[in-house]
Amino acid sequence: MASFSATLFLILSVFLDSIVPIICPSVIEDLNNLKPPPDFNATITNNCINNPSLRYCNATPFDLEEIFKSTIVASHLCNISHNLNCVESFPKINLHKKPHLAPLYLSFTFFWKYCPLTITYIDISNNSLKGNFPTDIFYCSQIRDLDLSHNNFVGDVPVKNLSSLPNLTFLNLSYNHFSESGNLDSELFKRFNSTSFIHSGIFPDHSKFSFKVFLILVVLPIFVLVMVFCLCVLCSSRLDILPGCFRRRYEFTPSMLKAATKGFSKKKLVEKTSSVDVYYGILRDGTEVRIEVYNESLSREDARRIFAEGCKILSQLRHKNLVRVLGWCDTRRLRATVSEWKDGENVETWLRNANPSWKRRMKVMVGILQGVRYLNEEWPQVECDLKTKSILLNDDGEPLISRFKVDDGNNNTKRIFKFGLFILEMVSNMRPMEEVESSEAGFVQWFRLHYPQNFEKLIDEKMKMKETVVDQAKEAIELGLLCTDLSGVREQPSWDQISYVLSKSSCKALAGSDHRRYHQVDGRRKAKFLQTDESDDEIRMDPHSSVDHRRFLVV
Repeated sequence: MASFSATLFLILSVFLDSIVPIICPSVIEDLNNLKPPPDFNATITNNCINNPSLRYCNATPFDLEEIFKSTIVASHLCNISHNLNCVESFPKINLHKKPHLAPLYLSFTFFWKYCPLTITYIDISNNSLKGNFPTDIFYCSQIRDLDLSHNNFVGDVPVKNLSSLPNLTFLNLSYNHFSESGNLDSELFKRFNSTSFIHSGIFPDHSKFSFKVFLILVVLPIFVLVMVFCLCVLCSSRLDILPGCFRRRYEFTPSMLKAATKGFSKKKLVEKTSSVDVYYGILRDGTEVRIEVYNESLSREDARRIFAEGCKILSQLRHKNLVRVLGWCDTRRLRATVSEWKDGENVETWLRNANPSWKRRMKVMVGILQGVRYLNEEWPQVECDLKTKSILLNDDGEPLISRFKVDDGNNNTKRIFKFGLFILEMVSNMRPMEEVESSEAGFVQWFRLHYPQNFEKLIDEKMKMKETVVDQAKEAIELGLLCTDLSGVREQPSWDQISYVLSKSSCKALAGSDHRRYHQVDGRRKAKFLQTDESDDEIRMDPHSSVDHRRFLVV
């Protein structure tokens, strides 16, 4: 038996040394293909007679092939473990730092099942092995030293099995990832001190516990405070992410407007002047808005306060003929107002391209009158721009006043004058030139020059002219001239009188060729309009004047 084992050992040592690190599955296949020699059964029988304590002697069932393979593996394992005389003795299994071989030998259950009785030392450390505790080792119940340190074993440690090893005097399970043991009062932990379980995971790691306490008591509160701070900063710059009940109404931040306009992209810029840039934007909730960014910055706190108070007033305006102001932005680096977006064109473009009928023009004038009267009665401190380019039309053809500002005083005369200019623009499809100083006065004087003798020049030539339309247009021109009369000779008409004239499409209640007195329809107040030849001479411009009044007009 000795000569047979020695010969077989030499052959398989070379074979296993060359291929085990590379193709372990082929080694297992080769072992399975090995068959015991004819006299192997007799040899095993003699060994059992001489030493009945051998493990394979009492094996049930008695598997001769398994016993044969275990002797082959034992011979090779004894050699690579650097034992002095493997033919006579096999005291230790040393697989320290053999990460290719250690998993292979741990998989040979048939070897551990018939573990030689002479093995007292097992070292499988420093192999980074993974998986659960290798329980096949317990077949070698006679061992005195067991080292499984510096691996990656996980799961529960079989405390009861380890405690049942009577000769075990050295145990090292350090630097693994075992689960914490729920039985720390076991005999095993009394036999071996904490050096056997350093960073094994078996004992509660007080440093980890302290770290968790530090995380919970220090890091977590700091993290919460930082998150709350960041959330507050975010919410202060992006109020639109807050639920509606937490938002500050009407207030917009630069970040909100920047997000709505894609960073104030040039593609979103719809109008640009020296004082204001107008952008199209979409708010986070999908609302389409018109954003007017003012180029003039207000550094003084009182000026910013006045601007904010004015915007608060504008945001309260509610009328069908007014574009709704949704809010404003007031910071040191950005000043803007936000209003609802209307897709319709402005009246100036409408007059130029659509050639609207007199009926449609009257509808626009009446709608603007209603909006102006609302402001005059409810918000007298609010001024509005009545230029045709500032009046928008919605899908239903309803006119909308789109530009406002809050003034200190209540100048009713100025409002009536602006409305008179608007009437003249609607009739003639001409407008004052903003580039020319005093162009509004020149615009009105040009009308007075041609009215009534050459009034045909004052009516939009694109409009279809019927006799009734001509008469109504003449009356509208006379109303516009009355509204724009600032000479003091004749008193401006009241808003009630203007409403009456437009609603009836007639100026006869307001104008005459001689001295006449007109009374307000509802009888609440009387207004006198005195007209004399002398006053007419004062109002009308000299037809022979050398001033070219056409330079005040835009057709």
